[in-house]
Amino acid sequence: MYYAFTNGEGEFTLENLLAFFSSADTVGTLLYSFGVALATTAVSLLAAYPVAFILAKGGYKRGSTLLLLFVMPMWINFTLRMTALKEILTLLEGNLAFHPFFNTILGMVYDFLPFMILPIYNSLAKLDDCYIEAAQDLGTKPFGVFRQVLLPMSMPGVVSGIMMVFLPAMTNYVVLDMLHNSTYIMGSLIGSYFSTYDWNNGSLISLVLLLIILVFSLVTGEFSGKQGAEADVSGFQKGM
Repeated sequence: MYYAFTNGEGEFTLENLLAFFSSADTVGTLLYSFGVALATTAVSLLAAYPVAFILAKGGYKRGSTLLLLFVMPMWINFTLRMTALKEILTLLEGNLAFHPFFNTILGMVYDFLPFMILPIYNSLAKLDDCYIEAAQDLGTKPFGVFRQVLLPMSMPGVVSGIMMVFLPAMTNYVVLDMLHNSTYIMGSLIGSYFSTYDWNNGSLISLVLLLIILVFSLVTGEFSGKQGAEADVSGFQKGM
């Protein structure tokens, strides 16, 4: 906070803040970061929910063992995993043309997918099967069971997964660098300022990002709490 609101001589100033919101480059970087984070979160959620449901409710006696298969890649060094993915994309690009944005989303999903699967799996694993069976006995169609029972009662896990993917995806510029995407996101912008010893602008952008993350965490945390409470009380009634 000290560096964010001071200049190079240590004098108090709002110039750093005004420069951030008046610059098309910095605002564009912020919007692009939101786009990358939203796309990464959406793809991760669409891929993770069916996997978590199958592992939790698929009738596998060793569902936790299968879950371990999705967690094991996290034990491998991040740089090694990204390097391997880059080599695979390099081989494929000989026959296919991939947009840098596609490579970025693929790399982000590859890195963060387990963080989306785990909380959803935990929510679904704790869900009593009697809710699903009661809804089916009352004639609810499969999509209705999902929309009225499964989704509301697993929402705390969904929100937790969104937080664990969306927030890091806004700043993880290493994926962009390693997959040959020259576009900046917020993490890249902060790193570029600090690499040139511009502590003031770098600190201001870090502070803005911190406030965005704080607001996002408070909103999603409150939403998750309300959804969890409502699901515990009325999840079964919705199934009816």
